[in-house]
Amino acid sequence: MTQSFMTRHLHPHSQRLLSGRGFQIGHFLAHTMAGTSNVKSWIYTTAGYPATLTLSETTVPTTPSPHHLLVQVRASALNPVDIQLMNLSLNSSPGLNKPKIPGRDFAGVVLAAAPETQFQKGDEVMGISMSMDGTGFLTEVAHLDIRGACVVKKPSHLTWVQAASLPLVWLTARTAVEKCVAFMKDPIPANNKLVVLGGSSSTGIYMVKLAHDRGWTVLSTCSPRNIDFVRSLGANQVVDYTTSPDAVPKAVAAFKPHAILDCVGGTDCIGLAPQYVTIVGDKTNRATMGGSALYLTHPRMALRWLLGYLGLSNSYECIILQMKKEWLEEATNLQGERDIFIDSTFPFDRTKEAFERLDTGRTRGKVVVEVDG
Repeated sequence: MTQSFMTRHLHPHSQRLLSGRGFQIGHFLAHTMAGTSNVKSWIYTTAGYPATLTLSETTVPTTPSPHHLLVQVRASALNPVDIQLMNLSLNSSPGLNKPKIPGRDFAGVVLAAAPETQFQKGDEVMGISMSMDGTGFLTEVAHLDIRGACVVKKPSHLTWVQAASLPLVWLTARTAVEKCVAFMKDPIPANNKLVVLGGSSSTGIYMVKLAHDRGWTVLSTCSPRNIDFVRSLGANQVVDYTTSPDAVPKAVAAFKPHAILDCVGGTDCIGLAPQYVTIVGDKTNRATMGGSALYLTHPRMALRWLLGYLGLSNSYECIILQMKKEWLEEATNLQGERDIFIDSTFPFDRTKEAFERLDTGRTRGKVVVEVDG
């Protein structure tokens, strides 16, 4: 791909920004053939992280399809779901073992936009795609169908890394907290009690902050090294889950919460509040998928939901995020290092190391890959 193609798709501000960072067009887009360009991408084909993850080339069109954006990716945040998707056995099935790009979250610059997207070339954007068609953002240029995505303009006060870190965790936390609002009935906010299991996790961080901002009283759990951190987020009470096997359920029962948000998994605290919302489900294995799809493979979870729905038991929900644009726009008001927590950043060619860091389960905040280096 020639430099002229790239520059004519960029707003002058973005051109100056790219040139100031030593951006090399010739390296970024290798060549053009029949209306397509080859770009560097991290891909996976068959099931089995980490062996399936490789650096390769994929093809993007030079002109976006209807409802699509061409986005030069500046940063992409990693999430456990990326590893979980790479481990799906379906990936090894005939017809499903085509190259797929991991990475759900992104921030970048619009190179070209189909008219119906309401974006323009040069727009600096951030967002998430949950499409299962192989679209991901650990790539130099993404061809993004906005019908399966949530995309907003990136505010100038957020860095690329900060913007990319937010969409999945913010929208998941926002969805989960919203599920609890109906159970917080006391007009005095502090009398409404919420438990966040896993308050130092990437999503738990924003659950605690959102609840604190509403004035609710929050109990959260974490390891000893994160107690002060979780307390600084706004948790009124923090429980060290390592003190004893039953430390958490005992503390939660004594707290008498109106709702529980679970970022950890397991069943120890189910039934201890009128509302129980989990993003993980009964499983505790980080390598396998969570979310509402577990209803299909865990009959007890489905029965628990049904009994709650019928009013025969406490309410129970296993959720995935809702991609509401207005909720993601709320995240654009967060203020840099005060509100956004980055565990570590890695250059594009060290993406495997970034995944290794994520897979430790000991991160505090997001692991982010800077795509353009």
